[in-house]
Amino acid sequence: MEITFSNRQRAVKINTAWLANFSKIALAECLRHPPLQNAVLAGLEGVDVVIVSNKVISDIHRRFMDVDGPTDVITFDHGEIIISAPMARTQAREFGTRLDHEIGLYIIHGLLHLNGYDDKTTQEARVMHKLQNRVHTACLARR
Repeated sequence: MEITFSNRQRAVKINTAWLANFSKIALAECLRHPPLQNAVLAGLEGVDVVIVSNKVISDIHRRFMDVDGPTDVITFDHGEIIISAPMARTQAREFGTRLDHEIGLYIIHGLLHLNGYDDKTTQEARVMHKLQNRVHTACLARR
């Protein structure tokens, strides 16, 4: 399975090469975890990670989820992970982390959704967050 990474915004400077490589490592790490019910990841031909502006992700958020305003990451079951660079920058500043660290977490978050994990309930969110951080640490160790 292949994963592609593309940056379709210009407002936030990101390290595209580093994140493209990180995406490959994250995919391999996420595939190591057993899929949950409704997982589609293993059956996909590929995954596309797309970095966009707040305007673009707001439009997607409204059109597909009927929610106004930007969000950090949206994952589609057909294998597309849409990430807002401005939201990542804001949250990286808020949490005192680097931008590539925050985007890396979003990539993993999307991949885990594709692997059947969800964060709709508090318990699901707790499980997913722990696994997301564990996978992130493993990815950074492989860099």
